[in-house]
Amino acid sequence: MPAPDTNQKSAAAASPSLQRGIALLEYLAKHSHGCTLSELSEELSVPQASLLRIGKALEEMGYLSRDVASKKYYLTNRFLQLIPPSVQDRPLSECAIGPMRELRDLTGETTQLCCLIDTEIVILEQLLARHPFKYSAEIGARAPCYSCAPGKAIAAFLPENEREDLVNRIRFKRFTPHTITSKRAFLNELDRIRKRGYALDHEEGLSGIRCVAAPILDRNGIAIAAFTITGPAERIPQDEYESLGDIVQSRATQVTLTFNT
Repeated sequence: MPAPDTNQKSAAAASPSLQRGIALLEYLAKHSHGCTLSELSEELSVPQASLLRIGKALEEMGYLSRDVASKKYYLTNRFLQLIPPSVQDRPLSECAIGPMRELRDLTGETTQLCCLIDTEIVILEQLLARHPFKYSAEIGARAPCYSCAPGKAIAAFLPENEREDLVNRIRFKRFTPHTITSKRAFLNELDRIRKRGYALDHEEGLSGIRCVAAPILDRNGIAIAAFTITGPAERIPQDEYESLGDIVQSRATQVTLTFNT
């Protein structure tokens, strides 16, 4: 009788660890506050020694991080690199970078490409402002969708059932005097955004910071991402909201057209 193939034996041996690793990732994805090794071991019924080895490997690969003080494990944003929206096998960021540069050069402000993950906006790409004083954020940084222009722009152009589900899952919190803090007010805001085609952040997430954003749509008119410009309030005055909205919307439309051709 022929001996078992070495590769088959390796795959069989690796399977339990692979299953445990996937279970670990799925559990942390549902618990954004993080979990300790003992908590994970109890919930997943996996020995701590095994989880420690798996966690260390995933941490070295960049998919997990572990807080030194609390000893909790967290998912990183590296997973966003695995499943970015694409057009004809080109990543969304590659398709968007040209219009992003035009948008940054026309407005002079920091320009970002964002997507929606659960109830939060995540920054995928960023081009910094031309001004000496500029707004910037880390790639992968998150913000509540109801308190920022790109989040509102995407939410406004989701299918009605998805939009309702999203709003029902939001736990509203006030960050500034201008923050939207109720479901009804947010839904009304989304109605206005659908009518004009772009969204505004009137110092709703950070005092002194304003944003103008427009959605990037698929062939069914559903938002998959958004362009946004962000800067200090004095450089994004209210009387320029409409003109800036038109500029941002025109560049988002360029990428939308790429998706639909």
